[in-house]
Amino acid sequence: DAATADLAFALLLATRRQVVEGERFVRERRWHGSWADSRIAEEVTGSTLGIVGLGRIGGAVARRARGFDLRVLYTKRTRVETDLGEFRELDALLAEADLVTLHVPLTPETHGLIDARRLGLLRDGACLVNTARGEIVDQDALVAELVSGRIRAGLDVFVGEPEVPAELLGLENVVLTPHLGSATRQAREAMTRLVVDNLLAVERGKPPLTPVGN
Repeated sequence: DAATADLAFALLLATRRQVVEGERFVRERRWHGSWADSRIAEEVTGSTLGIVGLGRIGGAVARRARGFDLRVLYTKRTRVETDLGEFRELDALLAEADLVTLHVPLTPETHGLIDARRLGLLRDGACLVNTARGEIVDQDALVAELVSGRIRAGLDVFVGEPEVPAELLGLENVVLTPHLGSATRQAREAMTRLVVDNLLAVERGKPPLTPVGN
């Protein structure tokens, strides 16, 4: 949970503050002016963050958002009483948020959840972060929005990984990472421990701790 929440927030920050664009600008030796000549980004602090799926990871993102004085909106199938954010239906959340981060599992119900119509609800300049699954978003529609320059995105997941749409590779309004959500030493060690604990439970004749249905 922590590893993916950290990455989601890193993508929010990198995309909103144009960190990768700036880093590339320096590496390519295109920086010739003073600090006052730098490109202008948008602040994260004080923005409205929309969390699609307030489960364990979404909740961890919401808690991190407090440190940046973000106003948090959330949506999920069942509305819950929480101090982590204000509930909104999905369409209303997309239209109201400056930043949107996706934290729902891939199911038949969530496949293509963020389609062309819903992408169109995002306000100009909004930032969409996806660390969940690529198939949750209509990737062709997202590429079209990014190519137009209307929105920004931080993407850790894609349809048909490891393939990435060629149109995205040259864009400066999108940050791309290679499915790094759980790629920390601590997370991978915890995943390994969980596998071992499941095997030991079965060996003792008990049900596995984390069964997966067919």
